[in-house]
Amino acid sequence: MGRGDPGAGLGPDCPRRTDRRRRRPRRRAQLAAHRPANPVGLPGTGMKVLLLSKAFLAREYRKKLTALSAQPGLDVAAVGPRHWGEGQERQEHEPGDPDGYRFYFLDCRFNGRFHLHHFPGLGRLLDRLRPDLLHIDEEPYNLAAGLAAFAARRRRIPSLFFAWQNLLRRYPPPFSLVERYCYRTCGAIAGTEQAARVLRTKGFAGPLATIPQFGIDPETFSSAGGGAAAGEELVVGYAGRLVPEKGLTTLLQAAAMLDPAPRLRFAGTGPLVGELRRAGTDGPLAGRIEILGRFDSGQMPEFLNSVQVLVLPSLDRSNWMEQFGRVLVEAMACERVVVGSDSGAIPLVIGEAGLIVPQADPGALARSLDRLRSPGLRSHYGRAGRRRVLDNFTHVSVAEASASFYARFLDDRGRSQAAKSG
Repeated sequence: MGRGDPGAGLGPDCPRRTDRRRRRPRRRAQLAAHRPANPVGLPGTGMKVLLLSKAFLAREYRKKLTALSAQPGLDVAAVGPRHWGEGQERQEHEPGDPDGYRFYFLDCRFNGRFHLHHFPGLGRLLDRLRPDLLHIDEEPYNLAAGLAAFAARRRRIPSLFFAWQNLLRRYPPPFSLVERYCYRTCGAIAGTEQAARVLRTKGFAGPLATIPQFGIDPETFSSAGGGAAAGEELVVGYAGRLVPEKGLTTLLQAAAMLDPAPRLRFAGTGPLVGELRRAGTDGPLAGRIEILGRFDSGQMPEFLNSVQVLVLPSLDRSNWMEQFGRVLVEAMACERVVVGSDSGAIPLVIGEAGLIVPQADPGALARSLDRLRSPGLRSHYGRAGRRRVLDNFTHVSVAEASASFYARFLDDRGRSQAAKSG
């Protein structure tokens, strides 16, 4: 089937229609007949939830679906693309069989374009599955969110979107129109309190919960022991995009101030690869830098356990600041010390379980790294980080909070509709 084909990904038991003259009246009949199976999420009757997310490419992120399916009364299905992006940036769907949920692939039009991508076959899948709720894992100004919300509303299926955006920004048409439509028709989950405040400030008045997008599996992300002993070299890691806004130049400058310089390990790809390689060839960091490329989600625990400290020195920009920093949570789960800048949500994620430094301040970062040569201090922060993750950032805790919000959202919506009809 071709790219964008509305029949793609639905399996052999859902064949394409080829009779164009008969397709429209049949579709009207389907829409007229459709009603949510459980419009208010009544206890004991089950709630069918369909989650739409390109992030489900990552096997680790799909563990959220397993945790959701374990919640009482939830029937979980999910949909996503087979890949995201093109060329060197292309990410494939990581292998792994669904555990407790059903998964469907749909063709993604404008694949790799964050604001314009969408799934033309979603309406047909909604007709087939008839969920009680559509969870759209997209920002409300993205075309994917607007078209998914529209498809759900046509079928009288409640929907909600997800938001990380923690900057108060105004968007040009058509994105502003998409955002306004989602605000009028959907509930919302914000990834942080900062993102929730932005939604309310911009006029979103619907049901809202603050829940991280994904948690982690504390069995997968755990300490494998290790950690440099007193007198041994300090190994500092970074994982993510190798781009200027991540503050990597600040990290290089800070490391060069220390004697002896720590060993730096970078997991990722991006335009700063050349600068990192040059820094590792000449000067105080010669021979001290390793660039390992991008790791998939299943390889991240091994990388994190190869370092003693994980640094995220992000820098605010006019159009971006750090929205969460998932790698911080993964590192804390592995009992690795985290050091982050004060960009965006980083201080909220780390709390008291790591060190916070001012942005673009290599001296402050160097002093923090120098302190962390102490095995005792690293052990203290490592244990604190693990406790913080277990209390706030596991797949199970995210699933429990999400299931609770789903039920409240559908119940409140059902009462509101009953009041209007009465």
